[in-house]
Amino acid sequence: MKERARILVVGGGYVGMYTALRLQRKLKGELSRGEAEITVVTPDPYMTYQPFLPEAAAGSISPRHVVVPLRRVLHRCRVVVGEVTSVDHAVRTAVVSTLATAEDGRAAELLGYDEIVLAPGSVSRTLPVPGLAEHGIGFKTVEEAIGLRNHVIEQMDIASSTRDPGVRDAALTFVFVGGGYAGVEALAELEDMARYAARYYHNVRPEDMKWILVEATGRVLPEVGAELGRYTVTQLRRRNIQVLLGTRLDSCADRVAVLSDGQRFPTRTVVWTAGVQPHPLLAATDLPLTGRGRLKCTAELAVDGTAHAWGAGDAASVPDVTAAEPGTTTAPNAQHAVRQARVLGDNIVHALRGEPLETYAHRNAGSVASLGLHKGVAQIYGRRLTGYPAWFMHRLYHLSRVPTFNRKARVLAEWILAGLFKREIVSLGSLEHPRAEFELAAGGKPPHSPSDNPKGSS
Repeated sequence: MKERARILVVGGGYVGMYTALRLQRKLKGELSRGEAEITVVTPDPYMTYQPFLPEAAAGSISPRHVVVPLRRVLHRCRVVVGEVTSVDHAVRTAVVSTLATAEDGRAAELLGYDEIVLAPGSVSRTLPVPGLAEHGIGFKTVEEAIGLRNHVIEQMDIASSTRDPGVRDAALTFVFVGGGYAGVEALAELEDMARYAARYYHNVRPEDMKWILVEATGRVLPEVGAELGRYTVTQLRRRNIQVLLGTRLDSCADRVAVLSDGQRFPTRTVVWTAGVQPHPLLAATDLPLTGRGRLKCTAELAVDGTAHAWGAGDAASVPDVTAAEPGTTTAPNAQHAVRQARVLGDNIVHALRGEPLETYAHRNAGSVASLGLHKGVAQIYGRRLTGYPAWFMHRLYHLSRVPTFNRKARVLAEWILAGLFKREIVSLGSLEHPRAEFELAAGGKPPHSPSDNPKGSS
């Protein structure tokens, strides 16, 4: 390289972590000589392996093993915990907000760069549904997954200890909105967990619980194909899970889920997994975007018509050169994100060294989904699997994809132990309010509503 290169990676998810990992390997000599520096700005100091969130919520995997600490794997990079709020690529400057800037009373600080990788991922796509902001629960982070597990077990505790049939019915009604991977897998795993936990309650039976999946379209799991989608609906309904297709959530105000078909369900649990949308940061840049708000990228993963800017993953619209139809873009999933990150890292190195760039080309290998313990669906290279073989393939595939040997070994060990011992059914809702007990003991205000209970999660 002719001069020192400052590389800024925005985001610490699949693309951000794997791109930085690739860069620190390819630029090992330049980094040691001070000819290059890599800065990763991320809201969290870890990468979350999202396909394991349903199993973490069900207690099959420890939440610590669902995340990968960035400072450990990116030991040659500078990791900044904060958020990039805007980018002015014309002058190669990003505005970064961190905990330190808040402590100092400053709004943000400016961070210069020579090459930028925009991989902030996506955020939950919400609709103006009355009551959703007050009562809805998301399912994109490990904190939300563990909070949901605590919440479900807490609802079973409420139902077990009340004589009010209205309170009991609302506590044991669980509504999931969205029939994609997140919604179906989260519902299936948690229903499996709750069914198992019910054997330890003297007055709560599995048939007392209502599990409801609300999907606005006419199918679930579109990624695995129509036939396996229909199979999934059949299997869920056999478990007394209500699958309502072509139905929307109109309101969840006052803890009552009102659906577009007129049904009303008093409930204390509404889980929102109805899709994602591009990160708001993309709109705060001067880079070209598509009509859907994603970065317009080339097949080399460079931002179209813009030098020294790169994108991949959920934030980017990347042409699919393997597709038969022109204009097709790659699906915004983990399979493409991990592979794009490797090509992206290589192309940045090629650009710095004046070498020709590589084209990203990968044909989708298939999709796998878990429907609870020993149950699943999979479509791999055109072959369809169901039941135990699909569940086994789901675990095998994701075990091979979870980053670092450390995490692979820990996850495998937990699966083996889970097969030998019983599930844990403990709710640790107080972890979400760790100082509440001490504040009360130190003379603070006592909880004035159930939601302020220091032992509760809801």
